[in-house]
Amino acid sequence: MPLMLAVCVVLGIIIGSFYTNHFSGNRLNIINSGSNRLNNLLHIIDDQYVDSVNMNDLVEKAIPEILGELDPHSVYISAKDVQSANDDLRGSFSGVGIEFVIRKDTIHIQNVIQGGPAEEAGLMAGDKIVTVDDEPFVGEKVTNEEAMRRLKGRRGTKVKIGVVRYHQKGVKTFTVTRDDITTHSVSTAYMLDKTTGYIRIKNFGENTYGEVLSALALLAQNDFKNLVIDLRDNVGGYMASAIQIVDEFLPRGRTIVYTEGRKQPREVFPSTGRGSYQDIPLIVLINEASASASEIFAGAIQDNDRGTVIGRRSFGKGLVQKPIEFSDGSVIRLTIARYYTPSGRCIQKPYTTGNDKDYEEDLLTRYEHGEYFSEDSIKHTGPAYTTRIGRKVYGGGGITPDIFVAEDTTGITSYYKEAAMSGLIIQFAFEYTDDNRDKMKGMKSMSELLSWLKRQNLLEQFASYAEKNGLQRRNLMLQKSRSLFEKYLYSRIIYNMQDEASWMEYLNSDDPAIRKALQVFKEDAAFPSTDKK
Repeated sequence: MPLMLAVCVVLGIIIGSFYTNHFSGNRLNIINSGSNRLNNLLHIIDDQYVDSVNMNDLVEKAIPEILGELDPHSVYISAKDVQSANDDLRGSFSGVGIEFVIRKDTIHIQNVIQGGPAEEAGLMAGDKIVTVDDEPFVGEKVTNEEAMRRLKGRRGTKVKIGVVRYHQKGVKTFTVTRDDITTHSVSTAYMLDKTTGYIRIKNFGENTYGEVLSALALLAQNDFKNLVIDLRDNVGGYMASAIQIVDEFLPRGRTIVYTEGRKQPREVFPSTGRGSYQDIPLIVLINEASASASEIFAGAIQDNDRGTVIGRRSFGKGLVQKPIEFSDGSVIRLTIARYYTPSGRCIQKPYTTGNDKDYEEDLLTRYEHGEYFSEDSIKHTGPAYTTRIGRKVYGGGGITPDIFVAEDTTGITSYYKEAAMSGLIIQFAFEYTDDNRDKMKGMKSMSELLSWLKRQNLLEQFASYAEKNGLQRRNLMLQKSRSLFEKYLYSRIIYNMQDEASWMEYLNSDDPAIRKALQVFKEDAAFPSTDKK
């Protein structure tokens, strides 16, 4: 049957098959191999099951289950989800050009991309979307997926968006012509001090290398002497982009990474020596959410003794996925090899086949075991390796930093935890932004906005707001957590009013890892030596 042959191809595990449908009474003679049994099972269901079955839906549900028995990162992406899965890495998509959050079943526009179609049509940050193409779009049907489906679309197509604007009556309708929207991997680049440049890379996409070169050129205008590359919370992306960027910092002939698998011979990726920044003191920041291409980057810098890695142990995602596309547009990303750092460490942390729960809860387990707060709590499951100059580094999952920086728990109380986890802080910040947008919109710099916010007694306003929304006021805990509350509130309002770059600049101004990096540069110790751990 053509349908069943297509199913077999989609499953990706049946290379050749045929049916032996010789009935003798109620018996069916089936060749007893795994692929033929699966093939025949689907055939039997289609041929004999008591009710009609949508075989495509059945296969859609079966494929993830089969891949889930292999490893945590072999995945199936349905045809309808492929584009959104690739948009961030491709660096662009077609849409209206807004950033939004969903609050109380309503889309709130958080930011309008400068020069994008939404800005040209007249939409503004703070607008609440209530209709799309003349149909109401509020309530339970408002999900992130549904909003993306309605707002994204082919370049040149139009969408009518109805909004409620603060302090204005009625619904204002705007016709927006969709266009290509550029997304950026480099969220910010600026000078931490007079000599130290800073670049934050959110992911590794098709355009990341060019963005990093542009950021370096911008920093060069300020004559930077040291460089911090922040890969915290960077979950990875394209290996090729990470390799290109690492190559800017290494001399010729150094191994950046190599891959190897059962059917994949070892492939080594060496540096070319063409990089323009081979001698600049370098620090790389990582944490438990730095994964995949981020770990390739950090591991290459560490094993080649090219710079200092600061932060907490990275995620440990070291499996190489190959995308395999099928005729219906769906894709499987099948693990075909493992990543290894130059010293021979496998980046991948241990996992049990078919046991997603323990793997997914690994970061929580680390937290509960105290790894975020004490370097001594880090459990290495692999052997020790040595860098080029003989420093000891460990395999068994993730990159362990050269300098550990604990997560700051100062001032955390149960009241603060409840306020943060309930979403009340973000909710208050968003409503406060809306209520005071006219007052703040003329404040162009982060420092000017922050200075104004510090005079507004936000903590007291938040405590009253939270109490009205069901969080009992606790004055002693409120004061103990004052600095945490204020940092959270200020950061969210800065993000709402300005952009991610301003948000990061504010957070970095009192960040322990940034302070440690600046100290290392001051001590002229960014280049590792055998005197270090």
